[in-house]
Amino acid sequence: MNNFENLRVGLFGIGLAAYWEQFAGLEERLKGYVHTVEQRLSGANRDIVNFGLVDSPERALAVSHEARQQDVDILVIYVTTYALSSTVLPIVRRAKVPVLVLNLQPTAALDYAHFNALTDRTAMTGEWLAYCSACPVPELANVFARSGIPFHQVTGVLDDDPECWREIHAWIDAAQVAHTLSHTRVGLMGHYYNGMLDIATDLTAVASIFGTHLEVVEIDELSRMRLDAPEDEVQRHRASFSQAFDIQPDCSASELQRAARTSAALEQFVKSHRLGALAYFYKGSGCEMNEETVTSIILGTSLLTSRGIPVAGEYEIKNVLAMKILDSFGAGGSFTEYYATDFAQDVVLLGHDGPGHAGIAEGKTKVRPLTVYHGKIGRGLSVEMSVKYGPVTLLSVVESKDRGFKLLVAEGQVEAGPILQIGNTNSRYRFPVGARNFIQRWNEQAPAHHCAVGLGHIADKLEKLGLLLNIDVVRIC
Repeated sequence: MNNFENLRVGLFGIGLAAYWEQFAGLEERLKGYVHTVEQRLSGANRDIVNFGLVDSPERALAVSHEARQQDVDILVIYVTTYALSSTVLPIVRRAKVPVLVLNLQPTAALDYAHFNALTDRTAMTGEWLAYCSACPVPELANVFARSGIPFHQVTGVLDDDPECWREIHAWIDAAQVAHTLSHTRVGLMGHYYNGMLDIATDLTAVASIFGTHLEVVEIDELSRMRLDAPEDEVQRHRASFSQAFDIQPDCSASELQRAARTSAALEQFVKSHRLGALAYFYKGSGCEMNEETVTSIILGTSLLTSRGIPVAGEYEIKNVLAMKILDSFGAGGSFTEYYATDFAQDVVLLGHDGPGHAGIAEGKTKVRPLTVYHGKIGRGLSVEMSVKYGPVTLLSVVESKDRGFKLLVAEGQVEAGPILQIGNTNSRYRFPVGARNFIQRWNEQAPAHHCAVGLGHIADKLEKLGLLLNIDVVRIC
């Protein structure tokens, strides 16, 4: 029945059965509106389950069981006309999924002249009832509140209201990301970077709040796969480096070959464990095989990150979730942290070593050799990039005493200008509140020192995701 990769949207309209015999054509007209909503909700990776028009407590009970059987992830309730709250509550109680109420009129306004020219007052009432979407929404809100059921709403027009439909699709996009998180397997390889207390993460809370499965995986297994990687696969990955990156002339053939072998092993490793993300760190001392793996991992992990399997270094579980969230919204998701502040230009420099998301880079990501991985063992190849110039969103998944986690969000701009050419990802960020205020406001929320960056301004979607996950969202700017 279910393709678990797809979001399953349960849709039903609500009305009152007593009207159908009284007002000719009203029922069919409203069913047509529900069908229009079904068509407009459709999209990639969405299954729309249309339960039709629910117009009585008896029909509500039947649909409540159908919704459970259909395994819906979110209920969209289209209020077509006045309806009894008793035709809604049974469905919502039994489904136990987020609820989005659509209060949509057929058009922006009644044609008053045409309406008042009707000679049949029964026909007039039937026409009015087709525009009566707003009427029962307070009743629904009252019953939901008294029942402890959170709900969300969009008010607008069925036709010719692009802002309304942007809002609706933002809710569905947020539901789709929540669905993705609850079906993602995150690999945890290695151990924390010694002494980074801020990145220590409550794994039970991650599984409980985001629904994410956490799979502990072994670097020994990756190292074994690396040794056994078929030569044709190694060469395929070596060729993919030339397509994906701007390889600098001082990168040696031996280092590129070493990285290609690790990249080939990573692809097999991720496939074997069905991973949708990976957080890793391994000190690497005392075992030459594992040291070879961890010091040649950056290009392969960058390729994975660029194709929707984000990889976070320093065992940053919270940040790989942030990267996955941004990528699931189509914004990409790259690892970053404070690098420096340019008070003269009022910009903040953020970047990080390790994997980068080449899909959100300004130009082609450069590959440079490093003789020292600062703060880590070994040497090898690294990636250097700036995020694309233009609007961006920063996201941090922050542990919180109140609800387990909160989302910390800021919107800004990446600007052209000098960056640190040190073989790391780094960019120049301008924020509407200014560099100094941004840093202080961000720090006040007590995040870990890493965060994720994605393209575009999507704070409104992240706020909706927080509501669906029942966690707080703090927007700095």
